[in-house]
Amino acid sequence: MPYCELADIIAVIPEQTVINLTDDAGIGELNPDRLDPAIADAGAEIDSYCALRYTVPFDPVPAIIRKCAVDITVYNLYSRCAESIPESRKDRYKNATDLLKNIAKGVITLGEVPAPPANVQSAAQPQVTGNPRLFTRDGLKGY
Repeated sequence: MPYCELADIIAVIPEQTVINLTDDAGIGELNPDRLDPAIADAGAEIDSYCALRYTVPFDPVPAIIRKCAVDITVYNLYSRCAESIPESRKDRYKNATDLLKNIAKGVITLGEVPAPPANVQSAAQPQVTGNPRLFTRDGLKGY
């Protein structure tokens, strides 16, 4: 499940700009073969930050993750074909990655209790090993 869609992207930049950024053939149409990898790359980048604290991929997608996905996707589209990326797009990309870094550090939460990754033992449930107990209820019956 992608973290954003075309409708989310054209809510922040004009559809014609998306067409210009994906239409390598110059036919005047949006090319999903250019858009879809930019969306997937944004999702992979988001997952790389959030996987330490949350189970990814997100389903449903939190609003803040969708916003980051849009900003990263638009940056990815500009970076693949434009010689210079607009400063506003660079700033939005930097803000998105800074936000993701803070989510990864636990400074910002997504408003839900994170599930620890499967390979990490919870500190609340220590694993103790040792010899079997010498004195048990059954062993002390009759005393």
